[in-house]
Formats: sequence, C-alpha cells, structure tokens
Amino acid sequence: MTDLLFDITFWFAAPFWALMILAPGWRRTSAAVASPLICLPSLVVYAVLILPDFSGFAKELINPSLLGLQAVLGSDVGAAAAWAHFVAFDLFLGRWIFHDSRARGLPALLISPLLALTILFAPVGVLLYLITRSAWAAQSRLGRQRGGHRRRAQFY
Repeated sequence: MTDLLFDITFWFAAPFWALMILAPGWRRTSAAVASPLICLPSLVVYAVLILPDFSGFAKELINPSLLGLQAVLGSDVGAAAAWAHFVAFDLFLGRWIFHDSRARGLPALLISPLLALTILFAPVGVLLYLITRSAWAAQSRLGRQRGGHRRRAQFY
C-alpha cells in the first residue's frame, strides 16, 4: 500500500505542473490552478500515511533531532510521507509562483524553467523566482524613470 501511495502522489500533481509549465497562456490553465485545493490529494496521501503512527511522527517533529528524523524518514512510510509532503508544498509554491508572476507581468518563457526547477528543488526555484521578481521590478522601475525623464525634458 505504501508503494502505491508513493507512486500516485506525484501523478496527482503532475497535470497541474504540466499546465503551468507547458501551457501557461492557455485560458483554462489559470482556472485549473486557481484553487490551492489542487494540493489536497497529496495532502490526503500524507495524512493516510502518518495517521496510523501519528504519535511516532509527532514525537520526532515536536522535539526533532537528526537521529530521530533519520529513523522516522528512513522507513518506507516515513519516506513516502516526506515525498507526499514535498509534492504538496512544491505544488503550492509553484502555484503561487505561477499566479504571482502573471500578476506582475513576467514572461512565461522566463517563469516556466523556474517552475520546472521548483518541481525538483523547490527552495532553489523559489529563491531564484524571488530574485527574478525583484530584478524584473527594478528593471520596470528604471524603465518608468527613464521614460518619465524624457517626457519632462520634452516639456521644458
């Protein structure tokens, strides 16, 4: 059962990733990823995996130690639960990047590779997105300032 839950976890998220990366401009993509509930199937898998030994997981998560976490996450159930956790939260972050980048007018060709990176290494993908977002905003401000100076110069 654990193997099956591990295997299906990513397949719950894959269609949403495919839409955000490969079809970001398609009108149905925004609707498909509009709700954070797209993460729900992976979160349910996580709950199904940890609830039978909730006290064992809680013990290690409330007062974590490296050895204790290694023991919990080193089991089949622990590894599958960690995978479901990663998939759910990576998708949540990817969804946020998708919506935030569209609201800010960042080009999909710039964002799609960052989303692909976020699937594999979410902290790195999010960090690079935040850097990209800041650089894009700075570039936009600079462009507006230059344009504004030109207009003022024309009136003097």
